[in-house]
Amino acid sequence: MSDKCEVSAGTVLVSFVAGAAIGAGLALLYAPKSGREIREDIVDITEDAVDKIKEYAREAQEKIKTAVEDGKDAFTEKKSVLASAIEAGREAMMKEKSAL
Repeated sequence: MSDKCEVSAGTVLVSFVAGAAIGAGLALLYAPKSGREIREDIVDITEDAVDKIKEYAREAQEKIKTAVEDGKDAFTEKKSVLASAIEAGREAMMKEKSAL
């Protein structure tokens, strides 16, 4: 459940950054600057936004990878405990059969 929240929060964050970049771009378009200055500003903002989105995507991938590895570890541990319980049950059943 918490993994869902982290991924959801990451999506919200990426959306926020993209919206901020679009808003900044629109603000630059309405600013009283020359065309060259505006284009340079838009390129700079776009590059920054792309870099941030890539960074957030990498962080999200790392979190997902960690969650998957943790899940695999937990599965392996539970599988081992279950196998031990089944074996103990078999031994107890055999012991009861031989006692009868």
